[in-house]
Amino acid sequence: MHFWLLNQKGIKFVRHMGYGKPPYSFSTFSPELKMSLKSIKQYIFLIGITSAFLFSSGSDLFAQKTRSKKSKKEQEKEAMADRLFIEGEKHMILEDYEKAYFYFDKAHELNPEAGAINFKMAEILARANQNEEALSYGQQAIKSDPDNKFYHLLVAEVYTKQNQPEKAAEILQTLIESSESNKQYILELASLYLTTQQFDKALIALDEAEEYYGVVEQLSVQKQRIYLRQNKLDKAIEEGEKLIESNPGNSRYVLALVEVLFNNNRIDQALATVENSLKDYPNQGDLHLATYTLLKEKGDLEQASKHLFIAFNNPDLEGQIKAQTYSDIIQKDLKTEEREALLDSLGSIMMEKNPKDAIVYTVLGDRALFNQEKEKALDYYQQSIALKPNDPKVLQGTVSLMFELGKDFNDIEKYTIIGTDEFEDKPEFWFFDGTAKLALKKYTDAEASLKKSLELNNGKNKQLDQMILGQLGDTLHALDKDDEAYEAYEKVLAETPNDEHILNNYAYFLSLEKKDLDKAHKMSAKLVKQFPDNSTYLDTHAWVLFQMENYQEAKRFMKQALDNETSPSGVMLEHYGDILFHLGEKTEAVKYWKQALSGEETSEVLNKKIKDRKYYE
Repeated sequence: MHFWLLNQKGIKFVRHMGYGKPPYSFSTFSPELKMSLKSIKQYIFLIGITSAFLFSSGSDLFAQKTRSKKSKKEQEKEAMADRLFIEGEKHMILEDYEKAYFYFDKAHELNPEAGAINFKMAEILARANQNEEALSYGQQAIKSDPDNKFYHLLVAEVYTKQNQPEKAAEILQTLIESSESNKQYILELASLYLTTQQFDKALIALDEAEEYYGVVEQLSVQKQRIYLRQNKLDKAIEEGEKLIESNPGNSRYVLALVEVLFNNNRIDQALATVENSLKDYPNQGDLHLATYTLLKEKGDLEQASKHLFIAFNNPDLEGQIKAQTYSDIIQKDLKTEEREALLDSLGSIMMEKNPKDAIVYTVLGDRALFNQEKEKALDYYQQSIALKPNDPKVLQGTVSLMFELGKDFNDIEKYTIIGTDEFEDKPEFWFFDGTAKLALKKYTDAEASLKKSLELNNGKNKQLDQMILGQLGDTLHALDKDDEAYEAYEKVLAETPNDEHILNNYAYFLSLEKKDLDKAHKMSAKLVKQFPDNSTYLDTHAWVLFQMENYQEAKRFMKQALDNETSPSGVMLEHYGDILFHLGEKTEAVKYWKQALSGEETSEVLNKKIKDRKYYE
């Protein structure tokens, strides 16, 4: 039988009482309730073990009672059916249902009216979701033995699986009325009434269940939800108060009722409920937080603040709860000096009382980031990761901040490795790892990480695909896999033809190879037109012009690039010297070559150029 619970969004599946292995457990019920529900399955197992006896005695299988009335042939058929049934039971216990069905079927051919045989046939068919056939055999089992409640339960199970809860409910109602011992099935009956939205009948059944099991959270909560659905707020409140009374000192039930009261604008009643509980149990931090919220709602900020500090100073209150409250203040309260001072105090308390809760440092980092204190935010996030490295949001935010702040790539790589180790199925972390390794000139490893990212992303995030391909193109070029690199660039430009990074690198690499210079010129010209003051793009365009032997134009653009830089790079100075040399200005060329010596990314032949006062490729 399926047991359903009604929640705010509708009907929710809670458990299944099947014949055999249930796909759901009874772990959500109280120990007493679990034992009662579990007994159903124990009885069903016993019926299987003893069914041979039921079959032989209840169906007049004992030869002693029928020897004078039945022929020898009939006795032999019954004996054979008995043996086949027992063989089927053996395979049933071993969970070899196919063989079990084979033997039960053979037994059924010999004795088609035997209740136990029909029951077992129905049980296996129901397990296989062949419900029409299961129903037929189950009904035959009931016909053979109308007083066997397990036969009725199985048929009710099949009706439920056929989406006929009304018929299943009728069976259960009859069983419950037939014997006080069948009261244990009241929960299943309530579930079926809920399924059919017969809420009044469900309430009656849940009340009877409460009489049988006592006050149980699941029952009271279910009744409370029905009452709220019916707009019977006072009845819903009564159920909440009943749970509080039955579980003194358990703040969870108090908070549940407070939520109902708060959501229905009964602020004073909610406040009274919390305060009453705090009188007897004053050290409940979560109730002090609830009091803070309610008093704040009423506008009593001074008293609210007192309860807030009591809650935060309670070391037993989870950091997660404090962090959520802290985050709410950041998001919902206006930014004032008073708010900032409050957040400073609460932050210090959290670090003192909950120093090992990663979420505390995460929320402190969020606040710093909100205030544009990026270095401070990064420090908090790194402390959070040290305590809990498997929070993907924090880890991704940390790596992104490190890239943005220009941190050392060796340090960044430490975090990208954590990301790929902890979340090996997330393409973002492989992308970060490949990017860090590319910057560290670990080109082979970078290629592997970027290709892994591309594979995992599999086109799901097109923007990420573009970013991966761009970095992969740079990596492949560094590995002298130019054709593959240009193929990656072309894929990016097919989707985003104005991608700055790709246009610049693609044009520059083509110019170095003196390949497709017209194409390179178009790409670099597009960039300098859009970004006339960008020294990097001016340098690329000048070098394309240089390779096209348009030295005068190359000089003009390179001069612009140098004028825009306070500390020009070595490669830019060397390029300018190369252009001047080709314009016949050798003395000036050597001057700029010498200046380039102290810069980075200069060519291997720079010293030879200076020594020989001559240009070399």
